[in-house]
Amino acid sequence: MYLKIKEFFFYCKISVFEVNIRFVGGLLSAYYLSGEEIFRKKAVELGEKLLPAFNTPTGIPWALLNIKSGIGRNWPWASGGSSILAEFGTLHLEFVHLSHLSGNPVFAEKVMNIRKVLSRLDKPEGLYPNYLNPSSGQWGQHHVSIGGLGDSFYEYLLKAWLMSDKTDEEGKKMYYDAVQAIETHLIRKSSSGLTYIMGHLTCFAGGMFALGADGAPSDKTGHHIELGAEIARTCHESYDRTSMKLGPEAFRFDGGVEAIATRQNEKYYILRPEVIETYMYMWRLTHDPKYRQWAWEAVEALEKHCRVDGGYSGIRDVYSNHESHDDVQQSFFLSETLKYLYLLFSDDDLLPFEHWVFNTEAHPFPILRKENGSKEEKEK
Repeated sequence: MYLKIKEFFFYCKISVFEVNIRFVGGLLSAYYLSGEEIFRKKAVELGEKLLPAFNTPTGIPWALLNIKSGIGRNWPWASGGSSILAEFGTLHLEFVHLSHLSGNPVFAEKVMNIRKVLSRLDKPEGLYPNYLNPSSGQWGQHHVSIGGLGDSFYEYLLKAWLMSDKTDEEGKKMYYDAVQAIETHLIRKSSSGLTYIMGHLTCFAGGMFALGADGAPSDKTGHHIELGAEIARTCHESYDRTSMKLGPEAFRFDGGVEAIATRQNEKYYILRPEVIETYMYMWRLTHDPKYRQWAWEAVEALEKHCRVDGGYSGIRDVYSNHESHDDVQQSFFLSETLKYLYLLFSDDDLLPFEHWVFNTEAHPFPILRKENGSKEEKEK
């Protein structure tokens, strides 16, 4: 039974990024997993509603869109009216699948144009700044991060290559060039040997580095796996050094402090998935039992400290001996945190990496084989 909705209709501005990764991504995944035509139809319909966001001088989309009027704008706090790298750079997987399922090339053309714009720009130290003006096509502030504002852009470069059945050579080159620059300029080791970037959002990178090991030069494969393992260890330490065995939003390596949040506004945990995500990738790629052990520690902590009547709540201070719940169950807890845990403790043939790629909200998309597209996936 389905709720009959004639059309998507929003009276407020929506985030193009959030609607894409959560709604479009969720509908696409629901279609591929169920074969129900309504999900394909609604995914394409919603994708079409997002297209006016690309009506800028450069084709770099606005962050916010009024679906009723088709008028877009950017976040008022963004540098110089800029679009944000992690937002306009995290449309590729979904839009390629929209073209694949609809037969309309416009979706793929929009995201390929983003690549063209980026390819023309200088990259300071080989890195991509977080802000790009959609009118001038120039970088805003030269602030660089693989945490918030930048993170999923790099993830989608790698996954675009994997999702293309490893035929997207441009995406592959952009990813490995970026990783080399990240290693040179952003990754550091602490005095005790912890490898860090760091903040909870950045912890996804351990899984990303390990997942990308397969496409690295043969002499770098082991290095990429090891880099992923080092990031996983550091992020585990950020959990292990708290009273509740749950990690803070951000943690620092300065003034004799390592992998610990020092500011009160960094000590909260909102059920984020990034550490569990890296454990899942590291387990599947190495089968080192410590990743299941670390994940089970997180499960026990979630049950002990976050379980409340009606669901799970975030924690205001993970260093406190007493729970102070924020009374919010974030949507990504179901979509990502619990899904990654389920996959981590399941056999590898459940949504295997050789057939599926996960979008940044953990919605699985089939790899697009050149000879027969996704038909083989629907038969599985």
